[in-house]
Amino acid sequence: MKHHLIETERLVLREIALEDTSDMFRLHSNVEVQKYTGESILDSEAIMANKIRKRIADYPKYGYGRWATFLKHNMEFIGWSGLAYLPEFDAIDLGYRFLPEYWGKGLATEASLAILDYGFNTLNIETIIAIAMPENRASTRVMEKVGMRFDKLAPYDPGMEDVAWYSMSKSDFNALP
Repeated sequence: MKHHLIETERLVLREIALEDTSDMFRLHSNVEVQKYTGESILDSEAIMANKIRKRIADYPKYGYGRWATFLKHNMEFIGWSGLAYLPEFDAIDLGYRFLPEYWGKGLATEASLAILDYGFNTLNIETIIAIAMPENRASTRVMEKVGMRFDKLAPYDPGMEDVAWYSMSKSDFNALP
């Protein structure tokens, strides 16, 4: 059994492994899931396995990464959530991506609060950002619910449409009620 990195009331988060390839492919090949990501829909498990290998390299390099996320009561895969270092911005990003059947249940908010706590109070990160397409209101609402503040609308990549940038400091997180 893999080490559980973070546990919440309803969720378990652990490092993504190659054995998660089929589940991760199901997530990343879903048109609804990929709609607001700016990423293309994957068309093979081999491509997904290569992406997982790259993500696995983040764990020892940064001490964190995106984590496979499961319902605690039955260990059913629901997607991923976690932190990622964005070298082009020298920033640490909070992200989450779940299968549609798990949307609207407060799971992204629950995971995000636990990840922010882990990032700020275990990893001692000073600032965490989050980025979403403005039309992805469900995602920006999660950012607001966990206490992140809207910073700006700006492109993520040159030539790309503006995305919504949110951020939170360690002191602001630890001041939450």
